[in-house]
Amino acid sequence: MTIMTWVTLVGGLALLVLGAEWLVRGASQLAAKIGISPLVIGLTVVAFGTSAPEMAVSVQSTLVGQGDIALGNVVGSNIINILFILGLSAMITPLIVQQQLFRLDVPIMIGISILTYLLALDGVINRFEGVILFTGVITYTVFLIIQSRKENKAVEQEYAQEYSAKADGGWKPWVINLGLVGLGLTLLVVGSDFLVGSAIEIARWLGVSELIIGLTIVAAGTSMPEVATSVTAAIKGERDIAVGNVIGSNIFNILAVLGLSGIVGPAGLIVSQAALNFDIPVMIAIAIACFPVFFTGGQIYRWEGAVFLTYYVIYTAYLILNATSHSSLPIFSTVMIWFVLPITALTLAISLWYEFFVRRRTSKLETA
Repeated sequence: MTIMTWVTLVGGLALLVLGAEWLVRGASQLAAKIGISPLVIGLTVVAFGTSAPEMAVSVQSTLVGQGDIALGNVVGSNIINILFILGLSAMITPLIVQQQLFRLDVPIMIGISILTYLLALDGVINRFEGVILFTGVITYTVFLIIQSRKENKAVEQEYAQEYSAKADGGWKPWVINLGLVGLGLTLLVVGSDFLVGSAIEIARWLGVSELIIGLTIVAAGTSMPEVATSVTAAIKGERDIAVGNVIGSNIFNILAVLGLSGIVGPAGLIVSQAALNFDIPVMIAIAIACFPVFFTGGQIYRWEGAVFLTYYVIYTAYLILNATSHSSLPIFSTVMIWFVLPITALTLAISLWYEFFVRRRTSKLETA
């Protein structure tokens, strides 16, 4: 392997991030100009647009027969989105969780994560199953457009401030924004081709599986737009955008990216036994863990963000130790199973108990 492989990898990542940024900006401005509300733009165009790198990479990987990279990219991105991005954003400032998220979107994310596991039990997500998943994202998007009309003005104004088009007249804004969309899509295609090719070569050089490369390097790279969007939103105080972008992207990754990958693959999307035994169950467990965290107080507190970040470090460490068959892996696994996981479960249980029996009782006494 030459230095050019790493240059190609970094260049592919840069093209993906820049392409996603141009695609989101151009599409957002065009959507606003044709009368789509800022809230719908935020929930659909922006959340889905930041997942465009995952789409480009997974589809490209499937077409060249690298199903492990395609699947690892989606599963790894969903894990990174929650553990790393939400964790980091919550460490910057406690994040507001809209009621719709834990009443609708998080249950949907949990449900489709479990559905993915069930569809993949036979070792493949075939074309028919891909159509089922892709139909789901269309249904979800239509529902969001209908549901957005019921949202409060404060949320809509927040999205409008970030994503609405300026009141520019004439034909020039249309040409500029169409150009941004076209250039963005071109960069995504070229960047995904660079990234997939270099990732395969690096995996062979390191002697690790393509699934591990997909779960780590590729997933981290394609998640950069979500990192930029959510962290910037948290810094600017747009805290519900930071959360909504992540959950929307996770839903899009499963329904649209995995769905389309299953459709375009000559034999569908092949799912390895390693992913079925560990990585997909981890993705499901993290999705389920969102529910009690999101529910308590309607916020993601800094300490919960720290827990998320810690688990991302632990997950990545496990992948590395397992891939290299390190001698400390048995001790690491024992500590996780018998100490870290029970302590985390106990902490979440106490948080739920506090929310139900202490905070709400105090609130009722104050209003009485």
